[in-house]
Amino acid sequence: MRIALVVNDAAGSFAGTGTTADTLRGLLESAGIALAPETDAGLDLPERLRAAADLPGIEAVVVAGGDGTIACAAQVLAGCGLPLGVLPLGTMNLLAKDLGLPLDLDAAIAALRNGERRAIDVGEVNGRVFLINSVLGLPARMARHREARRGRMGALDYLRMGLGILRHMGRYPRLTVTGLVNGRAERLRVRTLAIVNNDYDEAPGRVLSRSRVDGGELTLYVLRSLSAVRVLRLGLGFALGSWRHLPEVERRVLTELTIAAPRRSLRVMNDGEVHLIASPLRYRIRPGALVVIGPARTTAASP
Repeated sequence: MRIALVVNDAAGSFAGTGTTADTLRGLLESAGIALAPETDAGLDLPERLRAAADLPGIEAVVVAGGDGTIACAAQVLAGCGLPLGVLPLGTMNLLAKDLGLPLDLDAAIAALRNGERRAIDVGEVNGRVFLINSVLGLPARMARHREARRGRMGALDYLRMGLGILRHMGRYPRLTVTGLVNGRAERLRVRTLAIVNNDYDEAPGRVLSRSRVDGGELTLYVLRSLSAVRVLRLGLGFALGSWRHLPEVERRVLTELTIAAPRRSLRVMNDGEVHLIASPLRYRIRPGALVVIGPARTTAASP
């Protein structure tokens, strides 16, 4: 197996682990995986990914980083058929968990070497892809604080961020948008909109996790209002595995969505990365558009 490796050493938990690009290359070569020449480290991440995908004779592009890094790679690889491999070195690693990939680095390399190719869905908004979710409203606004201290977040920083969210609930203005939901026009005044690639599971302890990444649909979640009490009730619902029917949660299954607002652009958080995207926002699902390398499926033995 010959791959092109792209390392994002700015990813969430990469800093401070002692892992370097040279370390990763050594581990991969020790596992019997051949590596193509490294792309120019002076390029920005999208350019490095495009250069990696153009290398001759490679069987996959492998990225080491978090969900934002993987989404950036998906932007390059979706629709081209070249497989994407993942070494999860981010903060949340949500996609890796959804795919069943191990978070231990040695185990992740073994899963890459012995894994199977599978096609998963890609969400898209105005040509920008996301693999997990796309969020508008309060969470996208508050994510600026996390971006400012990426790689340097300690317990006190997370506490301050949580307190900041609670403090902003009352004064942060609601987002007023006009949505075309499956062809039907609606006016929404909300705190948060979340568009999920397929849907979250509803089970005890499974928070923001998905067992299906190839169902060919989007799920829209609408939170019209938020308060400390409602956030606590929602958190309890996540813990108990029963939250979809809470009064503050509206849920719709769809294949496309258009959102317009009386402003030139909207702050959108795709897979944890914040972007300013021109309004209106046009969402769609691209079924099976990205090939990934996932864990080998085990076949149960016959009795």
